[in-house]
Amino acid sequence: MLAKGFTEPTERIQKLKRAIVDAVPYVESERAVLVTESYKETEGLSPIMRRARAAEKIFRSLPITIHDNELIVGAITKNLRSTEICPEFSYEWVEKEFDTMATRIADPFRIPKETAAELKEAFKYWDGKTTSALADSYMSQETKDCISNGVFTVGNYFYGGVGHVCVDYGKVLKIGFTGIIRQVMEAMAKLDTSDPDYIKKKNFYEALIITYSAAIQFAHRYAEKAREMAAVCLDATRKAELLQIAANCDKVPEQGATNFYEACQSFWFVQILLQIEANGHSISPGRFDQYMNPYLAIDKGISHEFAQELVDCVWVKLNDINKTRDEVSAQAFAGYAVFQNLIVGGQTEDGLDATNEMSYMCMEAVAHVKLPAPSFSIRVHQNTPDEFLYRACELTRLGFGVPAMYNDEVIIPALCNRGVSLADARNYCIIGCVEPQCPHKTEGWHDAAFFNIAKVLEITLNNGKAGDKQLGPITGDITSFTNLEQLLEAYKKQMEYFVYHLAEADNCVDYAHAERAPLPFLSALVDDCIGRGKSVQEGGAFYNFTGPQAFGVADAGDSLCAIKKHVFENKEITMEQLKEALDHNFGDCCDKTCSATESTDEDRIYEAVKRILSNNGSINLADLQAQLSKPQKEVSGNKEDYAQVKRILENTPWFGNDEDEVDMIARRCGQIYSYEVEKYKNPRGGQFQAGCYPVSANVLFGKDVGALPDGRLAKTPLADGVSPRQGKDTNGPTAAAMSVSKLDHANYSNGTLYNQKFLPAALAGDDGLKHFASIVRSYFDHKGMHVQFNVIDRDTLLAAQKDPDQYKDLVVRVAGYSAQFTVLAKEVQDDIISRTEQTL
Repeated sequence: MLAKGFTEPTERIQKLKRAIVDAVPYVESERAVLVTESYKETEGLSPIMRRARAAEKIFRSLPITIHDNELIVGAITKNLRSTEICPEFSYEWVEKEFDTMATRIADPFRIPKETAAELKEAFKYWDGKTTSALADSYMSQETKDCISNGVFTVGNYFYGGVGHVCVDYGKVLKIGFTGIIRQVMEAMAKLDTSDPDYIKKKNFYEALIITYSAAIQFAHRYAEKAREMAAVCLDATRKAELLQIAANCDKVPEQGATNFYEACQSFWFVQILLQIEANGHSISPGRFDQYMNPYLAIDKGISHEFAQELVDCVWVKLNDINKTRDEVSAQAFAGYAVFQNLIVGGQTEDGLDATNEMSYMCMEAVAHVKLPAPSFSIRVHQNTPDEFLYRACELTRLGFGVPAMYNDEVIIPALCNRGVSLADARNYCIIGCVEPQCPHKTEGWHDAAFFNIAKVLEITLNNGKAGDKQLGPITGDITSFTNLEQLLEAYKKQMEYFVYHLAEADNCVDYAHAERAPLPFLSALVDDCIGRGKSVQEGGAFYNFTGPQAFGVADAGDSLCAIKKHVFENKEITMEQLKEALDHNFGDCCDKTCSATESTDEDRIYEAVKRILSNNGSINLADLQAQLSKPQKEVSGNKEDYAQVKRILENTPWFGNDEDEVDMIARRCGQIYSYEVEKYKNPRGGQFQAGCYPVSANVLFGKDVGALPDGRLAKTPLADGVSPRQGKDTNGPTAAAMSVSKLDHANYSNGTLYNQKFLPAALAGDDGLKHFASIVRSYFDHKGMHVQFNVIDRDTLLAAQKDPDQYKDLVVRVAGYSAQFTVLAKEVQDDIISRTEQTL
């Protein structure tokens, strides 16, 4: 048999997992209080020194917690799966949600009254001092108008710290924090005092020494805590474990690791210290198997079973890290997503297969822990062993939505095309959802914005207007267009305008982070910040990019194909008829019970809150009342005529069925976006690069898009990533994959995302495994970049909706991440349920 199955986890791992699953997420205040105290104490110091002193205060004072059964220790919060607040980036949205965060529809957190009081007091200091306030001051009103009208959003870095990076874990395992301090001191000794940058570089190096000295003390505090617990522990076995934990924390990460247990503990300290310094998400472990396997290989005294349990412990700990976001962003990242992407397999820097024992142990850990984190991925190339791919497909059949699979044959050339060396490109990892980068040499600013391609098409169809506002340029009334080329030319002009403002918004936020929140701990672990004497935020990395991602490509392609076929070629309807039908949502908005109507209270409140938050990050009752009091659109005309237009439009070959006509139009829609994006530069001296993936924003930002010519109703979800629209890929999984592979994946060097959903029966047995692996190989042979799978049936998902307490362990793939199905907002659950169920 090809299938080998997976072993059962130890009792310890089952208990640790259950504690995570049952935990109630809280907002905690300790970090916010400490960083505020530090900033008050360091008025007048340089930004990098203020950050160093803040990190020092936090590392030395944040509460220390060791939970029952843990072998790997270190936590950001006292409570499991909880979060700290970082007010230096933004805080207004937290204050406005004190009374609602526990009950909101996506990712609720409890905020005890005493915590809220402490946060309110801390927040008083930060008015006008945050990175978000500075970024907002740089943005033009035109750019803010684009954001508030749903064309794009830069909320990720606007509201939070910089993340989306993979640091040099291997360097810490090898030389420890003392080795890094030694490197910094050597670089400082070589400074030329006649260099005009001497003072700034010296200040940077001093900040690193302060930060890493405090980080060593952070680990030592855990050693002391473990010894205190051991002194009063009556269980001999646990007492011995606590003493070993203390010995490990005395040693690492101060010094290099000498065995596998120390390597696991050292890795974990790096992971949480990065999170404590700033609240940027997608701090990704990267090629875990490559830097961890050497320590497994040299550790002759460890059993395979104990080594596996340590890896499993790391997996559980990755699920303890949590984030809170504003209510609107929480819907876009639904499922408490943190995006810690860990990848195995692939190639060495000289092009040989890199699969090793740790690669397989990581798959075993996924099967044991069965939790959303990490975002587990594999790399596939032409010489990937069949055994490795079969094992990955077998893991996929378990139904957790992992691993995501990435194609070396597309990603490596795409990175080389952006100026990454061949060796560095071969060493790529995945950050966050689906974004490739060379680890510990890149500041990629991935996930820098959500860009709504479908919204740009809607604006094009309305001659630059969003509702009654002239948002984009005047590019012509669509009733004057007589062919597809004229329409595409107007679409291109609109795209030029909105991508310009996207770049402006991203660069404003980029400047704000460099000026107010450089990150010394992170910077020392990214090459070549130490050599260049500058932080990551100031351009210290070898490779610097900004990566906004688009969604709605399939919607745009299908819509333009429908117009081409039924208006320009068959002349079944006129442009006037089409526009009137779109304006009236194909007659559907005549029914006030419809979920797509503009007049429901939920939609009106959502629209009001989103627009106000997009403009200034806060809301008050007067703003809300002003938005809600605006007159609502009423429907006139013949509802049946509009429905007939919809029926005609829906008789179109859709993207996802291997039809060249529509696939090439979708390809062109995406290229117009990606080619425009790459024209721009960022403040760190790097280039913008496009991606095509939505997280779960295709649901959230679908609410900003009216009816489209593909028959889609207003405010309903858009297609996710590069996937076909839900239910439209009717010719089977191979045809769907062939359509997706025709998109220009190599030009989306910031990543693409392709979801497929299979019925479990379709992949059963060895034959199912073989067919499954062949679909992956075929898609990758045709230059697809990425694919991931949900293997689950509709009935199970519906049952979980109905009785969530019975399905708390159900994990599904949402977008570039997995999440517990029962914690997702219902509209995101519905989107997953509506995806096409493929069979072989």
